Amino acid sequence: MKLSPSISAEQRLEGQATTFWRHLILGFQHLLAMYSGDVLVPLLIGNYLHFNAAQMTYLVSIDIFMCGIATLLQLKRTALTGIALPVVLGCAVQAVAPLESIGGKLGIGYMYGAIICSGLFIFLIAGVFAKLKKLFPPVVTGSLITIIGFTLVPVGFQNLGGGDATAKSFGAPSNLLIGIVTIIIIVMINRFAKGFLKSIAILLGILLGSLFAGVLGMVSLSPVASAAWFHAPQFFYFATPQFNSSAIVTMMLVALTTMIESTGVYFALSDATDTKITSKDMARGYRAEGIAAMLGGLFNTFPYSTFSQNVGVLKMSGVKTKKPVYYAAFLLILLGLLPKAGALATIIPTPVLGGAMIVMFGMVGVQGIQILHKIDFTKGSNLLVASLSVGLGLGVTVYPQIFQQLPTEAQIILGNGVVVGSACAVILNLILNYQDFFKKEAK
Repeated sequence: MKLSPSISAEQRLEGQATTFWRHLILGFQHLLAMYSGDVLVPLLIGNYLHFNAAQMTYLVSIDIFMCGIATLLQLKRTALTGIALPVVLGCAVQAVAPLESIGGKLGIGYMYGAIICSGLFIFLIAGVFAKLKKLFPPVVTGSLITIIGFTLVPVGFQNLGGGDATAKSFGAPSNLLIGIVTIIIIVMINRFAKGFLKSIAILLGILLGSLFAGVLGMVSLSPVASAAWFHAPQFFYFATPQFNSSAIVTMMLVALTTMIESTGVYFALSDATDTKITSKDMARGYRAEGIAAMLGGLFNTFPYSTFSQNVGVLKMSGVKTKKPVYYAAFLLILLGLLPKAGALATIIPTPVLGGAMIVMFGMVGVQGIQILHKIDFTKGSNLLVASLSVGLGLGVTVYPQIFQQLPTEAQIILGNGVVVGSACAVILNLILNYQDFFKKEAK
C-alpha cells in the first residue's frame, strides 16, 4: 500500500530537517577545530601592538568574519577562484612575526599595505605556481602531508600544557588531566559510538572536555559578559594602507610559504575525498587565497590560507562533502558579526583544544604515511626523498632558531618546517628521480 502524499511530504521535511541539523553540527565541529589557531593570530599581533580592549574585540571579531568570507571564496568554484574542496581558511600563523616586525617598526598602515600587495602577488602568480603540480608525485605529496601533520603535533602538546610554555602554570597536573580526558573521550566515542555520533567525536570531545574543565573551575564566562552584541565590519578601521618596499617583499615571501603549505593541504584533501585536482583547480584555489588576503588588508585583518587542522576533522568524521564546511563558513560570519556569541568559543580551555589537536594532527600525519605506504621503497632514491624531507621538516619545527643568525627574510622561509621539508622533497625527487620525471613529461 502506498503512503499518502501528505505523509510522504511530512517525512521528506523531517528528513531535510535532520540533514540540516547534522550538517550544522558537523560545521560547528569544523569551526571549533580551527578556532583556537585562528584567534591566536589576532591575539598575538594585537597584544604586540598594544591594542586596547575595544580594538582587540574588533580585531578578533572581524578576523572571524573574514575567515568565513575566505572559506566561501574557496568552496564556490568560479571561472577564476575556488578549489571546490571541503577547505576551511584561517589566519596564516607564519605571518605573525613578520607582521609584528612591520607593524612595530613602520606602523600598522604599512602592515596592511604589505598584506594587500602579497594578496595581489598570490593572485597574479597563481597560474604559474599551479603548473608546478607535476613536481608533486606521490612520494613528495606523501612526505609533505606527513610533515604537515607531525609538525603540528607539537602545537597540540603546547596547548595541552596550557598554551604558554614560559608560564609557571605550563604543564600543571590540571592542564594535563583535562587534555588527557579530552583525548580519552574522543577515543571512546570513536570506538563505541556509531553513525552520526561517531562522526562528531572531535566536537563531543571538546564540549565534554570543556564541561569537565568547568567542573574543575577552569572555565570563565567573563569574556562573554564583556563582549558587545553586534559590530559591523569596516574598511580601514585601524589605519589606511601604506606601502613600503621591504615590507611588501617580506610579505611576498610569507605568501610563498603559505602557497606551498596550501599545496600540501590541497593534495591531502584530494586524497581524503578521492577527488582528482588539476593545475587549473589549484590555480583557482591560490587566487581565492589571494583575494582573501587583499580583503584582509582592506578590512585591517590578516592574510588567509587553507587550514590543515580541518583535514583531521574530515578524516575523523568520514563526511567528505562541502556542505558542513558551508555551514562552518556561515557560522564564522555570524560569530564575527556577534562578538558576544563569538566569545563563547573563546572560553574553551586551551588544554581541551590541545587534546583534540593531538588526535587530529596525528591523523593527518598518518594519512601521509598511508600515501607513502604505496611507494616502492626498495628504490633507494624514494627512501632518501621521504626520510630526509620528513627529518628536515620536523627538525626545523623543533629548532627554528637554528637560522636565527641569518637575515630576517631567510628566517621567514627557512623557519617553516613545512616549507623546508616540501622544498627538500621536491628538489631531491628531481635530482634522484629525474628519469621518471622526464618520462612523464614525454607522455
